[in-house]
Amino acid sequence: MAILKHIASKSSNYGAALEYLIFKHDELRKTPILDQNGNRIMRDEFYLDGLNCEPYSFDAACQQLNREYQKNKNKNEIKSHHYIISFDPADASECDLTGEKAQALCLELVKKIFPGYQALVVTHTDGHNASGNIHTHIVINSVRKYSADREPYMSQPHDHEAGYKHRSTDKFLKYFKQEVMDMCHR
Repeated sequence: MAILKHIASKSSNYGAALEYLIFKHDELRKTPILDQNGNRIMRDEFYLDGLNCEPYSFDAACQQLNREYQKNKNKNEIKSHHYIISFDPADASECDLTGEKAQALCLELVKKIFPGYQALVVTHTDGHNASGNIHTHIVINSVRKYSADREPYMSQPHDHEAGYKHRSTDKFLKYFKQEVMDMCHR
């Protein structure tokens, strides 16, 4: 089974998300770990994909879309949503879960849950503070790039249209959690 966590971010630094996801960080201090020359150190193992954007240009793509729709200009607006799916450490031995398999499962889920959004999907195998649990980070721009089909969990009339913002409502989170549980059962 897995646990779903949501973090809404008002930071306009979309590049910080990518840096956190691909470089080692001191989880206590929330700072990058540097080598003896002062360079950031890549994580030992991670899997990276982008949805509706190239992952290494996620920041520029999000900023361009925000300018195009004149969104996320106010510092108090939510600019991105960060969802974390943490798998049970036992899933590795009991279900043969690997980082590669978790990435494929979560990428498929992201395509279903977040159609039309720019997203980073990154799976780590090290766990928080080296706990060893496999977990996947999903970071989306709050503005939808492409229109998608309307879903029952959408609360506003235009939530499915390009240029409108994602709302992480209770109804949406309930739907997302159920999708995560269904994925785990499969």
